[in-house]
Amino acid sequence: MPADTDTAPAAAMASARRSAASPWVLMYHSVTEFTDPAEDPYGITVTPRTLEAQLQWLHSRGLRGVSVRELLRARAEGRGAGLVGLTFDDGYGDYVTRALPLLRRYDCTSTLFVLPGRLGVDNHWDPLGPRRALLTAEGIREAAAEGQEIGSHGLLHQDLTAAPDDVLQQELRGSRDLLREITGTLPEGFCYPYGHVDTRVADAVRDAGYAYACAIEPGRLAGPYALPRTHVSQADGSGRLRIKQLRHGVRELARAVRR
Repeated sequence: MPADTDTAPAAAMASARRSAASPWVLMYHSVTEFTDPAEDPYGITVTPRTLEAQLQWLHSRGLRGVSVRELLRARAEGRGAGLVGLTFDDGYGDYVTRALPLLRRYDCTSTLFVLPGRLGVDNHWDPLGPRRALLTAEGIREAAAEGQEIGSHGLLHQDLTAAPDDVLQQELRGSRDLLREITGTLPEGFCYPYGHVDTRVADAVRDAGYAYACAIEPGRLAGPYALPRTHVSQADGSGRLRIKQLRHGVRELARAVRR
C-alpha cells in the first residue's frame, strides 16, 4: 500500500507534464517539382512524391496529420493521441494544386497560413530563391471549402519583433479582418513570419483575439502563443523523420521538467 501511495503523485505529475507538453507540429512551405538545389536555397520545398512518402510514413506509424485547430481541440478533450499537426506557411499557390490532393488521399487536414496583404503576388522576402506565386482569394476559399484551416501569417511577411506598435496591430488585426472577408470566418491561428517572436508580439497576438500562434523554436516562450514546430525538408525520409519525432519528445520532456 505505501508503494502505491508513493507512486500516485509521480504518476499524476507525469500525466500533467505530458498534457502540458507542446504537440508535434510539422512545418511545410511549398510543394512543387524541382531538381536543382538552386531552386530551393532555403530548404522550404518538397516535391509531391516526397510529401506523399512523408504522409505514408505517418500513416504507417498510426499517426494522422491534422490542422493545428483540430489538434489542439482534440488534446483539450483528451483524444489527441495519434494526431500530428500539419502546417503550410506563406500560402503558395501550389498548396491547392499539389498538396491538397495528397492531403485528401491520406485523410489529412492542415493549417494553411496565408498573407492576405499579398494575394496572387509572389514571395519577395526570399531574395535568393525563385519567385513563386501566392494564392489568390479564390484559392484560399477553395482550401477552406476542402476543410483546411486558414490561419494568418500577417499581411506582408514582416519581422514583427522589429515592427512598431501600429504596424504590429495592422499585421495582426488587419490580416484577421481581411481573412474574415475572404472566408467568412475569423481565423483562430497565427504564424510568426520567419518564426520571430518575443513577449510583446506574443501578447499582441493573444490580445488580437487569436486562439494560438505557431513559431519555430520559441525557447522559453513555448506555449499556446508560441507553439514550436519541426521543419520538414526534401531530405527527410523515414529515418530523419523518426529522429525529429524523438528529438521533439526529448525537448518537450526537458521543458516540462524545468517547469
